Amino acid sequence: MKLSVTDRKYSTELSAANDSERVNIAGWVHEKRDLGGLFFLIIRDREGYVQVTFHKRTVGKELFEQGRKIPRESVVSIKGIIRAEPKAPNGYELIPDHLDVLSVASQILPLDTTGKVGAELDTRLDARFMDVRTERTKHIFMIRSRMLKTVRNFLIDRGFVEINTPKIVSAATEGGTALFPITYFEREAFLNQSPQLYKQMLIASGLDAVFEIAPIFRAEEHDTTKHLNEATSIDVEVAFVTMEDVMQLLESLVAHVYAEIASYPGLKSVALDFEVPPTPFRRITYDQAIELLAAEGTELEWGEDFSTAHEHILGKAIGEHYFIIDWPCTIKPFYAQPIDGTDLCDAFDLMHPRLELSSGSQRVHSYELLKERIESKGLAPESFEFYLNAFRFGMPPHAGWGLGVERLLMTVLGLENVREAVLFPRDRRRLVP
Repeated sequence: MKLSVTDRKYSTELSAANDSERVNIAGWVHEKRDLGGLFFLIIRDREGYVQVTFHKRTVGKELFEQGRKIPRESVVSIKGIIRAEPKAPNGYELIPDHLDVLSVASQILPLDTTGKVGAELDTRLDARFMDVRTERTKHIFMIRSRMLKTVRNFLIDRGFVEINTPKIVSAATEGGTALFPITYFEREAFLNQSPQLYKQMLIASGLDAVFEIAPIFRAEEHDTTKHLNEATSIDVEVAFVTMEDVMQLLESLVAHVYAEIASYPGLKSVALDFEVPPTPFRRITYDQAIELLAAEGTELEWGEDFSTAHEHILGKAIGEHYFIIDWPCTIKPFYAQPIDGTDLCDAFDLMHPRLELSSGSQRVHSYELLKERIESKGLAPESFEFYLNAFRFGMPPHAGWGLGVERLLMTVLGLENVREAVLFPRDRRRLVP
């Protein structure tokens, strides 16, 4: 579907088969190639490129000089005749008879959109509007769009109901201090860390299977290649299931995302080394992970969480997607279901060899146990009364997970920095653009 009711054609709608047709194109002047009495404008639109050929004797002096003076990255609309030309890109060229300059670009550009001259990531992020004009970055966000559509369709096709939960809340989702406080009229409020409490409350409503794709906010003072302070999370919660059920759903979704992206035409502009991961993913326990670390010469005290260095060692040893299950209750949130007679809980992390992608668990569905678990974390049950009430009037067993969109895209495409996977990243240093 075209984005306009005008007669504008995208580059992908044209070919040598349109020989002798008069068409209208619009886009940005990507490159200029001047050969004296002959020059070319390469016009870029969202879908690709069109070569516009200016012969002085063919198009006339006025149009020839008009086209020659246009700075790169200016926005133009051009009408003309398509001519089949085997030597031209895509096998055709456009011979212009009318040219409108809709916006003249400055002669000095913040970065090179052709990709011939590289730019540092900070430079690219400062001029993100220009960076997205480059082939590689454009395809990253076209793929992101396809990925989100794939996730949404995958879950809806399996009977999930899409929900929207508040992003301004009165209490922390999991306690702790990693919160952004805001002034909410006469009260203090916070930007939500996760939709966790609300999606569990909706399980009590009888919707059975819910999901949300939305921003989350973490006031963590990280400055790494894998952390953001505003990220997008895919959150799922399902009633009447076990942890294993939602793990299978998660690994199937991840593999399905890879399979859908594998057919994207511009994939090679971003990722040369691309493989769809086989399922099921390997499962190891927390204790087995500690043993693997010990075998690699790294000791970890039982009850400690894994650092980035530990994740890298495990990822290198395992070499594929894997789950870590059976975690100590002390590490996991209060809503994770304890395993009877142990210090463990039914919780899991989905790991890529490079980093953690997702965490989830079987949830506590007993009101009394949940209240005890909140207290065990040093939190006040009164602060969670709105949430606890949902467990007093019939809460089914349920399980779920949260999956980071940027981290998933980062690992699927092999990006070096998570900031490449979000249009306008927010971290400790970056608040604009």
